[in-house]
Amino acid sequence: MRSVAFALSFLIAPASAMAWEFTPVPICTLFHQGTDMAVMVTYDPVDGDYAIHLSREGGWPEAGLFTMRFEGPRGLTISTSAHMIEPEDTRTLTVRDRGFGNVLNGLNFNQRAVAVLGDLEVAVSLDGAAPAVEEFRACPTDQLVSIPRATPDTTS
Repeated sequence: MRSVAFALSFLIAPASAMAWEFTPVPICTLFHQGTDMAVMVTYDPVDGDYAIHLSREGGWPEAGLFTMRFEGPRGLTISTSAHMIEPEDTRTLTVRDRGFGNVLNGLNFNQRAVAVLGDLEVAVSLDGAAPAVEEFRACPTDQLVSIPRATPDTTS
């Protein structure tokens, strides 16, 4: 949920910062505020999950299948029915997975990404994304702070 709030904060920020940005803190994060949609990709080394959060002011409709189409020299299309839209705030669509190679390749090697949900298609430019994607891939996860998970006491 912290990631979603982070993404939404950029929706109301000035649109002048249109670059793709990477930060390793508090978790590995790739972010871009496009004209019609904010894109945030995160990797949390504690649980090994990747996530992509797509936020837009107009929200997302309900649909059974979410598709991300990458257009350019290494174009590809990926789809999932495992997407999530918060019922209380439909502005952000999230997809989580343990592997994100296709998403990162799509962002890195193409010119445009198009999110498709139902009849809605929202595009974002990938100009300048490649350097930030490479930084994201090389995220120094060994330097991130992690809290050990509690383990049950089995000595009783």
